Formats: sequence, structure tokens, C-alpha cells
Amino acid sequence: MNEQRQITVTQAAAVTISTIVGVSVLALPLAAVKAADAGAPLVTFLGMLLAFVGLFFMTRLGMRFPNDSYIEYSEIIIGKWLGRIGGLLSIAFFAVLSSLVAREFGEVVVTAVLKNTPLEVTVLVMLLLAAFSSRRNIMTFAYIHLFYSPFILIPALLIVALSLKNAEIVNVLPVMGNEIRGIPAGIITLSTMFQGYFIMMMVIPAMCKPERAMRSSIWAMLITGVLYILIVSATVSVFGAEETKKLLWPTLELAKATSLPANVLERLDAVFLAVWVTAVFTSLFSCYYFTIYSISKLFRLADHGMLSFFILPFLFVLAMLPQSLIHLNEVNSVISKFGLLITIVYPGVLLIIAKLRKKRGKSK
Repeated sequence: MNEQRQITVTQAAAVTISTIVGVSVLALPLAAVKAADAGAPLVTFLGMLLAFVGLFFMTRLGMRFPNDSYIEYSEIIIGKWLGRIGGLLSIAFFAVLSSLVAREFGEVVVTAVLKNTPLEVTVLVMLLLAAFSSRRNIMTFAYIHLFYSPFILIPALLIVALSLKNAEIVNVLPVMGNEIRGIPAGIITLSTMFQGYFIMMMVIPAMCKPERAMRSSIWAMLITGVLYILIVSATVSVFGAEETKKLLWPTLELAKATSLPANVLERLDAVFLAVWVTAVFTSLFSCYYFTIYSISKLFRLADHGMLSFFILPFLFVLAMLPQSLIHLNEVNSVISKFGLLITIVYPGVLLIIAKLRKKRGKSK
């Protein structure tokens, strides 16, 4: 058990950051401007706050049951069968999320980079990569995220900083935007782009000091929130809200419009795509790992590794079900909003019932 309890506060924060920052970053500014026009940075900030509510519930639950998985303490709090139903819904959600991430990755790759490569090949390659990586233990899982986090954050921040030389501050005014009625729905939409924080439920039982998990959660949400707000602010201030609405992947267009000083590199979209592929892999890796980890806990299996290739065909079929990119975006929107029940409402209900019933796990 001690060998499994080695994840530090920094590693836990890195896992959460690299899980949150993923495939959705390409369309993030588009979702924000559709909700609030020039108020896109504000609605992104409010979406981050709503997402932090869910992360707070999850972290408090994990600290209350430091030795148990969320499947196990769900059964303790609300009973065996209700807990298992909640676990099954969570597994189903993250399995579908894994397939959608793989499919969206494939759509971007065959549209922007490998135009003659079959979509099925790109999706299958990414799923295979996740399946191979998920066979390792949770310490290797944490090391992989810690290693890749700087390669995601530093180039992304650099591109945002360089793009600001083309920015016009008038494009992000007024701060509240011109369409205030769209802000409430926008907050919900933007909060779904932070759903990667769910991974803290799996990480806390493996932390060497789970009582410090809240510190990891706050740092992770703060860093990803600031990054997302900067990306949205930079995109809207460069292109303007109306022009951003016409772009399929505004963040990629922002990288195309950005160059290094002295034109060492005239466009940074190739650099950004390398960063984005890394971010997609770490997000998919977490969803995939969480799915097989949860199945192993639900059925009381000793190891999750045997499941890594077993679920791959199912995820591949799920990934290929959407008929087009438009259909994929519609399915993604519905599933992400349903996910708020899993990532905010469910842990909130569990935490309230645990407090009322005075349920608490044993300390380590």
C-alpha cells in the first residue's frame, strides 16, 4: 500500500492540469464568444468558478475517505446498490468521453494535417496509445503527467504572450459583453471544459498526504483557469468577437497569426499542434485510465491492466458512431452537459449525505 501512496501535491496538481487542458482548447474561444460576445473572458472565468465547485466537492470527499476509491465510499455513503449505479453511470460517462476525445482528435488531424489518412486510423492509433500506457500503475500514470505538463503549459503561454502584439483592447469591451442573457448558459458550457478535474477522485487515495489534496486542487484550477482566460482574451482581442464566431478552431487560427520575433518562425500553428497533440494524449490517457480503474474497483478486481485492451473495441465503435463533425459537436455538447450531473451534482449529494450520516473513512 505504501508503494502506491507516493503521489505528491505537485504531481497531483500536474495530473489535474494536464487532464483538464485537452481537446476542447481548440474551440474554447468559439464557445465563449457565442455565449457572451466581447464578455467571453468573463464567462470563461465564471465557468471556471462553477467547475471549481465540483472539484471542491470531490476533493472534500476524497479527504474524508483517504483510503477508499470513490466507488467504495459511494457504497458506504448511499448503500451498495445505489453506490454501484452511481459508479456505473460514472464509468459510462468517462468511457463515452474517451471515445469522443479520440474522435475529435482524429477529425482535427485529418482536416488540418494528414488530409489523406483515414479517420479510423488516427482514432485507433490514439486509442492504442492510451491502452498501452494505461497498463502501468498509478505512480507511472502520475510521472507521465508530471513530465508532459511543462510541454503543454509553457508553449501555450508563449503563443498567447506573442499574439498580444496584435491585440486590440477595444475588442474585449464591454467586459460584460453585449448579450448578457447568454451568460448563464455560457457558464454551464464553459464549465464542461474543465471536467478533467474528475481525475482527483482517483488520485487522492494514492497521495502520500491526502490531507493536502485541496492545495493541489486549488493550484490546478487556478493555473488552468488563468491559461484558459488568457487564450480566450488573446483570441477575442486579436480577431474580435464577430470574426471569432466564424472560425472553426479559433485557437489554431490564433497560432497561425502569431510569429516569433524577427520572423524566426512566421507561424506557430505547427508548434501549437504539437502541444495540442500532447494535451489530447494526456486527457485521453486520464479518461481511459479512469474508466478501467473504476471498472476494476466496481468488480473488485486486483488489477486494472487486464482491462486496458478489453474495452478498446467498444470505445473505437463509440468513437466512430457520430456521422460528421457537426454531429460529433452536438453529441459532445449533450454528453458534456450530462457530465455535470456526474462531476458536480453527484459528488455534492454524496458529500452532503456523508456529513448528515456522519460517514467518514479511516485515516491512513
